[in-house]
Amino acid sequence: MTLLPAVILAGGLSTRMGGGNKALRILAGETLLARVIARLRPQCGGLAINANGDPEQFAAYGLPVIADGFAGFAGPLAGVLAGMDWAAGEGAGSVVSVSVDTPFLPEDLVHRLREARGRSGLAIAASPDESGRLRDHPTCALWPVALRGELREALESGLHRIGQFAAAYDPGRAVFDSRPVDPFLNLNTPEDLARAARLV
Repeated sequence: MTLLPAVILAGGLSTRMGGGNKALRILAGETLLARVIARLRPQCGGLAINANGDPEQFAAYGLPVIADGFAGFAGPLAGVLAGMDWAAGEGAGSVVSVSVDTPFLPEDLVHRLREARGRSGLAIAASPDESGRLRDHPTCALWPVALRGELREALESGLHRIGQFAAAYDPGRAVFDSRPVDPFLNLNTPEDLARAARLV
């Protein structure tokens, strides 16, 4: 089976983290980006980083850096579209997206997303929260490149909610256990980073 490419969404403003580049924040001696790359690389056929600003800040990672195609901050959907465009250029029919602030990603994420694809070919990751209610994690998803026209139109019309766009295409769900640690735990604040360091 051909390995799918993946895009790491690292184009956020990191306001709750205090600004700067969240991807390069250190967690137990390694950057968040390095940890996500280590989780994804064995699962994927190629990796790219979606980020805005100076791509040289990621030069040490040796990966293509692709910027959003929309001016201003358009959110993770713009990063997904950039990933779709890049994957199409690589000849791939689908691309996996993950957020750079999820350092505990499952080691079988891509395989499970492929198995869970819905009718449109889209699949999103999900896990139960502390009360047992299932939570979607649409930044961690498998996107068919065939949807990029629809996604571009949605962004041009002002839609920025990634879950709303995904829900319109009847996605499949890959459900992961959240014990002992939710693999989609995302780190938004310095306090989150400190708690994650204890988990590591």
